Amino acid sequence: MRVAVTGASGLIGQALVDRLRREGHTVARLVRDPAKAAPGDVVWNPEAGTIDAAALEGIDAVVHLAGENVGTRWTEEKKRRILASREQGTSLIARTIAGLTRPPRVLVQASAVGIYGDRGDETLTEASPPGTGFLAEVGQAWEAASAPAEAAGIRVVKLRIGVVLTAKGGALEQLMLPFKMGVGGRIGSGRQWMPWISLDDVVEVILRAIRDERLRGPVNTATGSVRNEEFTEALGRALHRPTLIPVPAFGIRALFGQMADEALLAGQRVEPARLSEIGHAFHHPTLDVALAAALRE
Repeated sequence: MRVAVTGASGLIGQALVDRLRREGHTVARLVRDPAKAAPGDVVWNPEAGTIDAAALEGIDAVVHLAGENVGTRWTEEKKRRILASREQGTSLIARTIAGLTRPPRVLVQASAVGIYGDRGDETLTEASPPGTGFLAEVGQAWEAASAPAEAAGIRVVKLRIGVVLTAKGGALEQLMLPFKMGVGGRIGSGRQWMPWISLDDVVEVILRAIRDERLRGPVNTATGSVRNEEFTEALGRALHRPTLIPVPAFGIRALFGQMADEALLAGQRVEPARLSEIGHAFHHPTLDVALAAALRE
């Protein structure tokens, strides 16, 4: 296949590009800086609304992963960038491929479990309605932006991704430091649910979404969900460190503000219903196995 990938320099993007190339596929990375474009790459600028559409003619699949990092304190400007990066980028991709003479068969679009908001102990499947809050609003706008591709008859898969477990970056890398220093512990009450998935399994789900015609629309991309206190204990076991010092909610709020309330102290009890329906098997089916794999990276 010939596959176009946005966000190819990110954690998931790098792993996906490596995997596709190992399997013999041709990858066209979408890059913003023409000076950094390798042969076969496609130059685009979501903010300016420009893209080399001709270079996408005849592409088999597009995987859209690009978006502003949400894992820092949110200012109003930061929130504007988070929303714009997802809405503008997705809209540009969707409109462009919808207008191609030879459009791709499928658009696999990143989304996030944050679309469900903070739902307590409610079990959330793809049939569950969106929640409330900034992340839920971003998720809805993000997914809606792919409408032009759907209207053109392109199969669109919207991956609602949970916490990706990899020691190379992201949430797990940040969580590991206090644990390694012996001061790790639950966050807040520890009762909030954390949907998790290994990096390898995210890549597998993306490949499945490209190939499997049965997948369309929202797909919960999480192997399972555990309470934060359970995740804390599992990470402590994996690192052979104690988990005795909880991080109080007020301390997290002081550091991260609204981001703490929506991304660290809130939770979603997500169930991968669509993947279960089609018989998808995860390589790392338990949290202990997934953490062990992440720490070997």
